[in-house]
Amino acid sequence: MVAVLCAARPGRAADANPPYPSMAPLDQYLMDRNAETAMARSAAPPSVSKDATVLVLGRHGYETAVEGKNGFVCVVERAWTGAFDNNPEFWNPKNRGPLCFNPPAARTVLPITFMRTKFVLAGQSKDEIHESMKAAVEKKELPEVAPDAMTYMLSKQGHLNDRAGHWVPHLMFYVPLKDAKTWGAGAPDSPILVNPHFNGAPEPVTEFMVPVSEWSDGTPASTDLH
Repeated sequence: MVAVLCAARPGRAADANPPYPSMAPLDQYLMDRNAETAMARSAAPPSVSKDATVLVLGRHGYETAVEGKNGFVCVVERAWTGAFDNNPEFWNPKNRGPLCFNPPAARTVLPITFMRTKFVLAGQSKDEIHESMKAAVEKKELPEVAPDAMTYMLSKQGHLNDRAGHWVPHLMFYVPLKDAKTWGAGAPDSPILVNPHFNGAPEPVTEFMVPVSEWSDGTPASTDLH
């Protein structure tokens, strides 16, 4: 299930000829500012996103498009926030991941996105970004994740990867790096999944995903993860 979301490698042929071997021109990752604002807001129900801060990606990093007042922060992440290993779409310029971080996640998890993006815009390769993130973790340059950190990811507009599209609406919860079994995550018939893209590789955060039945606009969604 999680392999679909993370677009695990389909085989040796893909390894030899990865579809996105390096970063595309930056313009391919950028969006119209208004369109990106709307997509970011679609990550959460309007009752949450209407008063949230909205960030958009610019040529020098994320910029504030709308100043909010409820502590939530909505953004559209790009493919480079995904897993470093077994991820042929790390540089996929089509990928768009709308998220709305609650205040604790905005303070303690969103900095991972900012830091990865900084290294991307500095022209680093995927391997260099991995080493830079690893060094930042070792130097404790990222905040410790708050125990009540979570995000909404309920947008029908997202494109998480070429296999899953927008996947299913879900909530994400973050805890310090630990055995996923403490939540029953990944167990047969458990509604809690483990997203492998942090989890000590190298960021010391465990990210759980819980699929839900409705998109942010209230329309029903299939929770068939296949």
